[in-house]
Amino acid sequence: MSVITESPLPETTETLEATLPPKTVLTVEEIQKLLPHRYPFALVDRIIDYVPGQKAVGLKNVSFNEPHFQGHFPGRPLMPGVLIVEAMAQVGGIVMTQMPGFDGGLFVFAGIDKARFRRPVVPGDQLVMTVELLRLKGRRFGKMYGRAEVEGQLAAEAEMLFSLIE
Repeated sequence: MSVITESPLPETTETLEATLPPKTVLTVEEIQKLLPHRYPFALVDRIIDYVPGQKAVGLKNVSFNEPHFQGHFPGRPLMPGVLIVEAMAQVGGIVMTQMPGFDGGLFVFAGIDKARFRRPVVPGDQLVMTVELLRLKGRRFGKMYGRAEVEGQLAAEAEMLFSLIE
């Protein structure tokens, strides 16, 4: 006969927090206050982790009802790579708009380097995008590294450039 024992409760709140599921740091409504994107180009559903001015982790629930799946590709729907990169750029936009001293304007996607696509993203997937600030030049230009994963597997990665227009 085997004995089932319960594991003891964590002794600190830090340990407890590490065992809880991710919480929503920014809801879709809060994201819409920070970014100008709207359906069908609002590609971030939630921000689940955030370090102001440095890093953000966002989620995109990929749904068969999205308009690009009608033609990309019939019978084998795949999320276009450019939309995966755009979704990462929107997470990057959250980081840029929350930079200390940011007082308005619009950060736009200004370039992309080292983009690689490693696995297909299909309806039903949850895309987890982590974007980190690499460099900031003045307060007008930024370079970020983004990675998008599905179930812990790398789907895409890229370095992205941002520019502030006022």
